[in-house]
Amino acid sequence: MLQTCIFPAAGYGTRFLPATKALPKEMLPILTKPLIHYGVDEALEAGMDNMGFVTGRGKRALEDYFDISYELEHQISGTKKEHLLSEIRSLIHRCTFTFTRQNEMRGLGDAVLKGKPLTSDESFGVILADDLCVNEEGLNVMAQMVKIYEKYRCTIISVMEVPKNQVSNYGIINGNFVEEDLIMVHSMVEKPNPKEAPSNLAIIGRYILTPDIFGILENTKAGKNGEIQLTDALLTQATNNMVLAYKFKGKRFDCGSVEGFVEATNYFYKKSLC
Repeated sequence: MLQTCIFPAAGYGTRFLPATKALPKEMLPILTKPLIHYGVDEALEAGMDNMGFVTGRGKRALEDYFDISYELEHQISGTKKEHLLSEIRSLIHRCTFTFTRQNEMRGLGDAVLKGKPLTSDESFGVILADDLCVNEEGLNVMAQMVKIYEKYRCTIISVMEVPKNQVSNYGIINGNFVEEDLIMVHSMVEKPNPKEAPSNLAIIGRYILTPDIFGILENTKAGKNGEIQLTDALLTQATNNMVLAYKFKGKRFDCGSVEGFVEATNYFYKKSLC
């Protein structure tokens, strides 16, 4: 059983300034729940109850959110508003929340490496909260990936097809299909020039990683933008062992962009009216 999910949450969220000057982007709400809440829900539904957060300066709101607010609880106790806290109360009781810091913004690979003490040297999930994923027809994306992990016991990354003119925004993979929607990765590159991209299959913010990734990350040199790229470490892992890319079932909203955030808000609002 996979028990731990890591949430890298140290980024500045500059595309949402000035709001993110004081508010972590992971706390931006889609309707009445922040993005991070949706991510924790997904991990818990996939069977993980140990939630590890890699945060940075100005991210205390994340810790406060997954804690009891005695003053607020007292104020609304016995009122018609008390039920509004039922979801977060349930998460607090069902999960363990642990926090560590990424002191310097050195990339996603470094953020994952900072989560090593939280994983007990076991395979673990990774969710980027600003990639909001839904699947109304079955298992959520992380739960789909857990099923694949249980069969192959290797690193699983989630991918989706994107327009060719957008490949420079993503890590891009290439490989051979071993099953429907499941690809054995042979190559991957971080944010390639569209003319040089090996495919249009883009990595999105869902991973299941085996613990050997930490040793690889420790020896991965800074790459694109001077950061430790998780993509570079995954390529090494794919060369030494096996990495599978899964074309997930469902819909993904890029809530790290204003356009994607508005799209997700409209989607969930319409869903709430049904």
